[in-house]
Amino acid sequence: MIQEILQSNQFIMLMALLLIISIIVTKFSSRLGVPSLVLFIAVGMIVGSDGLGFIYFDNPEIAQLVGVIALIVILFEGGMLTKWKDIRPVVVPAITLATAGVVLTTMIVAIAAKFILHIGWIEAMLVGAIVGSTDAAAVFAVLKGKNVRGKLEATLEAESGTNDPMAVFLTITFIQLLTINEMNVFSLIGSFFWQMGAGVAVGAAIGYLASQSLNRINLDSSGLYPLFALGFAFLSYSSSSLLQASGLLAVYVTAVFIGNAELAYRYSILRFHEGFGWMAQILMFIILGLFVSPVEVFTWPVMFDGLLIALVLIFIARPIATYLSLVGFSFNIKEKMFLSWAGLRGAVPIVLAIFPMLAGLENSPLIFNVVFFTVLTSALVQGASITWMAERFKLVSDKVGNPIHSLELISIGKANVEMIEFDVIEQNVVVGQKLENMELPDRALINAIIRDGDVITPYGQTEIKAGDTLYILVARKNKKEVRKLLEAVREEKNEHEKSRA
Repeated sequence: MIQEILQSNQFIMLMALLLIISIIVTKFSSRLGVPSLVLFIAVGMIVGSDGLGFIYFDNPEIAQLVGVIALIVILFEGGMLTKWKDIRPVVVPAITLATAGVVLTTMIVAIAAKFILHIGWIEAMLVGAIVGSTDAAAVFAVLKGKNVRGKLEATLEAESGTNDPMAVFLTITFIQLLTINEMNVFSLIGSFFWQMGAGVAVGAAIGYLASQSLNRINLDSSGLYPLFALGFAFLSYSSSSLLQASGLLAVYVTAVFIGNAELAYRYSILRFHEGFGWMAQILMFIILGLFVSPVEVFTWPVMFDGLLIALVLIFIARPIATYLSLVGFSFNIKEKMFLSWAGLRGAVPIVLAIFPMLAGLENSPLIFNVVFFTVLTSALVQGASITWMAERFKLVSDKVGNPIHSLELISIGKANVEMIEFDVIEQNVVVGQKLENMELPDRALINAIIRDGDVITPYGQTEIKAGDTLYILVARKNKKEVRKLLEAVREEKNEHEKSRA
């Protein structure tokens, strides 16, 4: 009995240390120019059986399950931060990249894999399908805070949020072709359209239900609302999957619906899922690091083959797929080059590389190891240079939008009011206005202004300046009106930004 308790305590201690080390690692990832996912995987490999030997893990079923659950959380968090007004103009090119682009990438990589790995054509197509999609977790993490021009950031986020279903569909299709003697081509085509269409429909329906429920159901504690929202994410995935549709696509659509709705506890929900999203990334990449065997991956044959496939993927397949998919759309050469370079691979290909193992394919260990090294190469080469390329091509835009945060200081059961936090920028119409001249709704009051680190008690003659942080107490029914007033920017700035885009 004592021995079991000691072992469990040691395990808890190890988990605590892994969590703390992984969070500290994120601090250094930007300084080192290395995506955090690479460092998380490194942590897993170091404590794994081929490293320090603290944890032995080789269960593909658990690795795949953890990966899928983590992807649901990450996609949900990324979707809630996606603004529909930003992605609406680029929905068509993003979906084209997410479908035709994945197919083209799959075909080109398959040709290389056939001759590099000396495998059959269907197995080569399987390798191409596994690495064919960009990774939402990697893209969301790398682009966060980089201030890449809005159209490009929206295109990459929409593509990475919607191309996983295509990669999953192609991967499962080629596995079935390898394991089932007879396959009906027409049923495969019908299955694809059903998965995409039903996934969008289920996601939209549950997203609408979730946004209505979050606003209309009064819970006893504000801390329950983030969990309530998370429940809808898992409901969206499971409902869609039970209907044989794309669960990941449904999760992303649900998240976009929720994120673009007027939510009572938006700030609490977003902050919770930001932290939970990081937790999911840490857990997923450490598990994948534990699952991989460095002794098998970091051998000269695997590294050489993986490097060749990565070079084909980065410098041939992705550029060709990007350029052909965006024919007829309003992207210039530099923007297409950036979209091509920013097609990061991450957790999704590694999780998909576990599928052949679960299916018992003969070459599944080779496929997993090569895909793993290919993903590491993509993350290191592309992920570390995205910011440099955006700045080099002058694709970094000035900040023209303001994050509006709602600080839920008063329980929903006691009063229908919220505290809005708003950062004023130079382009806002309210700059230079005196508080007595602002046309705020009757039940809205500016309670405090933070200026240069000092708290200013506002009165009628107080003038708003760029860089101020306003704290406004507002009735929930008037929140939209106040938000519209605060977000208004000067017309000449709008025209200037449009001409630059």
